[in-house]
Amino acid sequence: QVQLVESGGGLVQPGGSLRLSCAASGSIFSIYAMGWYRQAPGKQRELVAAITNGGSIRYLDSVKGRFTISRDNAKNTVYLQMNSLKPEDTAVYYCNAPSMAQDYWGRGTQVTVSS
Repeated sequence: QVQLVESGGGLVQPGGSLRLSCAASGSIFSIYAMGWYRQAPGKQRELVAAITNGGSIRYLDSVKGRFTISRDNAKNTVYLQMNSLKPEDTAVYYCNAPSMAQDYWGRGTQVTVSS
């Protein structure tokens, strides 16, 4: 089993920044990537950014140039630096870590972008 604990969400004004963190523990050897999804009210959950064990990265088109995903393997932690935040970035952000057997999820952290 893998446990994921997110932190760093909150309320920020448009144009502001936040950094999300997700610390993984447990059977870390079984996962092959880590990433962030988000879900806004009434919308489907969508992949925001992901980074594989090999360092390959992908982003949702709407966050390219504004969000940066990074990973500290020594701390088993993945980060999402979010800059130039927009109201449409408001959502619950979930940490995700896929393995061959199953996907692991954190409980989510709320990000609200509002003036």
